[in-house]
Amino acid sequence: MNNFKVLKEKVAAAPNAAGVYLMKDASGAVLYVGKAKSLKKRLTSYLSRGLAAKTIALMGKVRDIECRTCANESLALLLEAGLIHKHKPKYNVSLRDDKSFPYVKITPEAFPAVYITRKKEDDGAKYLGPYTSAKLLKEALKIIRHSFPYRSCRVLPRKACIYYRLHLSPAPCIGAVNRQEYAKTINSITLILEGKADSLMQRLAKDMELKAKNLDFEAAGKLRDQLSALSSLGQAKEGLNSIDELRDLQGLLHLPKLPERIEAFDISNLSGEQAVGSLVTFLKSRPDKNNYRRFRIKTVAGINDYAMLSEVIKRRYARLVREKSPLPDLILIDGGRAHLLTAARELANLGLDIPLASIAKEEEHIYTGESPAPLKLTADTPALNLFRRIRDEAHRFAVSYHHILRRKKTIGR
Repeated sequence: MNNFKVLKEKVAAAPNAAGVYLMKDASGAVLYVGKAKSLKKRLTSYLSRGLAAKTIALMGKVRDIECRTCANESLALLLEAGLIHKHKPKYNVSLRDDKSFPYVKITPEAFPAVYITRKKEDDGAKYLGPYTSAKLLKEALKIIRHSFPYRSCRVLPRKACIYYRLHLSPAPCIGAVNRQEYAKTINSITLILEGKADSLMQRLAKDMELKAKNLDFEAAGKLRDQLSALSSLGQAKEGLNSIDELRDLQGLLHLPKLPERIEAFDISNLSGEQAVGSLVTFLKSRPDKNNYRRFRIKTVAGINDYAMLSEVIKRRYARLVREKSPLPDLILIDGGRAHLLTAARELANLGLDIPLASIAKEEEHIYTGESPAPLKLTADTPALNLFRRIRDEAHRFAVSYHHILRRKKTIGR
């Protein structure tokens, strides 16, 4: 399969939802991070004619596109900035260097102020960003402020302002909050803006449990509300609470236990040549790369995805049975109902009863063994976002192995 066809399939499968896309090269390195109100529409524009020279150069190197949905475009803005800060992509250099983009400034005071500025100074303050849109940044801060109230005044006043009455500021000016509690709020805001909501949620969950054990139910309730707000933010669907995703998945598929260990398969071939299969493992909704596996197809000639999938499933789980190794809680197949039934038949032949699901390429419908009709999930469903990440990673891993084999065939190493 040529590169344009691979990218075209990726774009066709992109959700019509707000979010962030990561363009990667053959090694998996991030070349560019962008945000969009509609991922599908934005990515489709990259396949059109009349692109700028810089964009043409970028697309010539792109081998994979990863999509992460968010609740809205303003929250996608935060995720975009966090990912740019994390990966420092080559083609986002203008954003990193351009001083006209807005930042979030957190002042170096006992009770820091939080506000938007375009001027980055050497004044001891913390600057987060830059961000590509001041308007969207304002909207995002409004959302954050409802759950994590902060001071926004440049000069600390002598009396409480209207933001205190609206529960949007804890009013340090009148001593309504102590320094330690306010520092926790500022730390939480910083983590959200840096795209690290997952670590924040883990901390809040521990604090909530401790407060509940100490019978401080009012404080525990406040932490619970903050956790709920973070889940709805759609931060990093990477930063979405992994337990929420897994519980959503367990409920949708009627699984007997939380699917903490998921194995996913993808088949890749070029006109029936150099056919390969990939297996990726996700543990608690995160990639477990030590347990990725590659399979070179041995028994199938020509183009027959079903026979290839059958071979890979048989080889994988016959080995686990033989070695008495742990089995996954769920197996995910890239394909439709026919692919699902193929995998189910091989598992039955091995005497195994492992929950199975498949995700179809076009409409992203989910098939299970319970019904011939697919599950049709909305774009922001936590389980669907988890399925997408796993499916995309399995495909990326298969394609990367495909490239290795083709290179060896071409140059002999």
